[in-house]
Amino acid sequence: MSIGVVAGEMVVFAALFTVGVFAGYRGERKHSAASIHNYPPEIQEEYFKTHNRVDVSYQSKSVMLTKGVGVLLFTAVMLMCALLAGATTFWQGFGVAFCLMAWIGIYDTCFIDWVLFANLPMFRLEGTELMDEAYHQKWFHLKGMLFPGVVFALIPAAVVGFLTMILR
Repeated sequence: MSIGVVAGEMVVFAALFTVGVFAGYRGERKHSAASIHNYPPEIQEEYFKTHNRVDVSYQSKSVMLTKGVGVLLFTAVMLMCALLAGATTFWQGFGVAFCLMAWIGIYDTCFIDWVLFANLPMFRLEGTELMDEAYHQKWFHLKGMLFPGVVFALIPAAVVGFLTMILR
């Protein structure tokens, strides 16, 4: 198995993830339940004072569908990455997938959330533009990465490990 290939995949995965984030927060998609779900509660409450309230909980069909499609997409991408890296066993496939999920969790939290989300006006919801302190909440994003992020990373990693074992 090639660690160099995995390192290259990490760079490509981060670039594709960034493009996906920017695409997901363009136009009206920014105002969907699945997008608003990712904002701290203080921002959500302020936004819903002037906009129609939608269900942004994990039980929301929109949030569940978006997260489910995301997990399936990530699983497919990570399976390709594991196979390209030369994984042949369950544990190698699991390791590559979990490593990529952990990497994208750290990248998302430390760069997308803490730097871009907190500072770029395009991510600000209408009526919350001046809530700088709420947008700079590092602990909110770190908690989300740790739980449920790490737990959710285990599921596609196990699926990738299993599929790697079957395919190789």
